[in-house]
Amino acid sequence: MHSSIPPRRVPLVADTPVILPALLLCDFGHLADEIKKLEQAGAKALHLDVMDGQFVPQLTYGKVVVEAVRRAATVPIEVHMMVENQDESAIDYAATGADIITVHIEGLLRPKETLASISSTGCRAHLAISPNTPVSDIESLLSHCAGVLVMSVEPGFGGQAFQPSALDKIRLLSELRASQDQNFYIGVDGGISTETIASVSQAGADLIVAGSAVLQQENYANALQELEYLAQKPK
Repeated sequence: MHSSIPPRRVPLVADTPVILPALLLCDFGHLADEIKKLEQAGAKALHLDVMDGQFVPQLTYGKVVVEAVRRAATVPIEVHMMVENQDESAIDYAATGADIITVHIEGLLRPKETLASISSTGCRAHLAISPNTPVSDIESLLSHCAGVLVMSVEPGFGGQAFQPSALDKIRLLSELRASQDQNFYIGVDGGISTETIASVSQAGADLIVAGSAVLQQENYANALQELEYLAQKPK
């Protein structure tokens, strides 16, 4: 690991659900300031979308930005990989100091081996599933990962509406977690707003990624507090 990158933080294991602001919409010209503002607003973790323009249409950023976020952030960070050759590149991103590396089942050739490799670095290895991918495709892998991220929109496209079918996946994962006596996180990403967050929390989501619902609001603290209040309503 590069000597200038601080050691990774201990990911949150309690007090869920946790809202993870997605930095994709932040002011990258003032990245460190944005991270500080989010942490001061109460963000307990941050979410980074790495896209290569091939696995998904959008092109975002790479390891240099992830490393910069790691240096600036004092909270855990999740790197959500939407790139080609995830089996190879996942280990490179694990070396950035990320706390969670999330890889898409649709982009893996050797899922068990890749998840094990990520875990061997000290990162939590999470699996993501796109809207058209059923939970059954990863059921045999649940004991090999530390979390599952349910995409409630198609990855790589902005401004999409929340797909309610994600709720059924979250509920099923919650049921499988209980029946198999496992403790993996259940995450959700896409279309999260004040209108949708209560339903995903009630379905069983622990880690809730929010983009415009936080980053496009005038006051980050107010936005996070409202989302957390709605997410913590009794199930």
